[in-house]
Amino acid sequence: MQIRTATEADWPAISPFLLRIVAAGETYTYPRDMDADTARGTWMLPPPGRTVVAVDDDGTVLGSAKMNPNHMGGAAHIAGASFMVDPDHAGKGVGRALGEHALEWARREGYRAMQFNAVVETNTAAVGLWKSLGFEIVATLEEGFLHPRHGYVGLHIMYQRF
Repeated sequence: MQIRTATEADWPAISPFLLRIVAAGETYTYPRDMDADTARGTWMLPPPGRTVVAVDDDGTVLGSAKMNPNHMGGAAHIAGASFMVDPDHAGKGVGRALGEHALEWARREGYRAMQFNAVVETNTAAVGLWKSLGFEIVATLEEGFLHPRHGYVGLHIMYQRF
C-alpha cells in the first residue's frame, strides 16, 4: 500500500465510498444527504491542509484522509484529521496506515498534538484503532450524536500530545 497526496483526478474514486459512509450516518457528523460538490469542498483541502489517498499496487484507492489545523489563531498548533476507508477494503490495515501517516505528517509539520473532535462511541473499530495509536479519550459528549440504529450515543474527543 502506498499513501500519496490526493489529486482532483482521485475524487471520482473517493466520492462513492465517502458519500456511502456519510449517507449511512453512523460515523460522521456530516449531513447525511451531503452532495458530491459539498463533499469535495469539505474533503479536498488546500494548504495548510492536506488530503491523501491510500492505494494498492494496482492504483485502486482504498481509503483517504485529510489533515489540517484543528483550529485557527492561537490554537492552530493542534492538528486534526479525518479518515475514510472504502468499506469494500475494510480490515486490511488501511485505517492504521492512514492514521500513522497523519501522525507523521503532523509531527513533521510542527504541530504539538492531534485532536479528533467527534469520534462516535459506537464506532468501536475507530476508537480501538486510535487508542492503539496513542490517543486517549479526553471527554465524551453524552448523547452528542444521533445514530440511526442506536439512538443518541456519546461523541468522544480524542487527543494525542507529541
